[in-house]
Amino acid sequence: MNSKKTQTNAFANLIGSIIFIIIGIWAWMKADSFKEVRNTYVQPAAFPRIMIAGMLIFSVALLIQSIWALMRMDKAAPDSALMEGPLVRKAPSFDFLHDKGLQGAALVMALCVVYTLLFKRIGYVIDSFLLSVAVMILIGKRKPVQMILISLLVPLVMFIIFYKVLKVNIPMGPLKFMRDMLDKI
Repeated sequence: MNSKKTQTNAFANLIGSIIFIIIGIWAWMKADSFKEVRNTYVQPAAFPRIMIAGMLIFSVALLIQSIWALMRMDKAAPDSALMEGPLVRKAPSFDFLHDKGLQGAALVMALCVVYTLLFKRIGYVIDSFLLSVAVMILIGKRKPVQMILISLLVPLVMFIIFYKVLKVNIPMGPLKFMRDMLDKI
């Protein structure tokens, strides 16, 4: 493969699709380790598996599209119409030092790692509240009442749905009393 082809969007998509297929297969196998909950129709692994299946389907589609574009580049003359289009263009390079968008994305990924590390200790509601507020500040939301309401109400409603409707026990940390209150309803 020549060096011009390795600098195209098609080649970048090829590498990305392979990485996501590997991640998808790994995640599918990890979902096998989820505990089964008796007397429930929807098991804890159901939703992640739906998301994983979607990721795998789109990754395979991207892989096929990328291979197809790279094969067309081999057959096409440099000035032909086959050498036009978004997949043939030069892929952008990433400059983490100067690109604010990439810095923000890296910070959000770091916040998600911290979120997973704190999940069992401080519980879903508090952890999700803190993450939501931090992400809203990063994206430029500056209405404090709106930020607090959304960051608090969405995790609370999601907790109620998962706990009462789907019967999934989510860690609550210091807010265990809320689970006890819901059990009485």
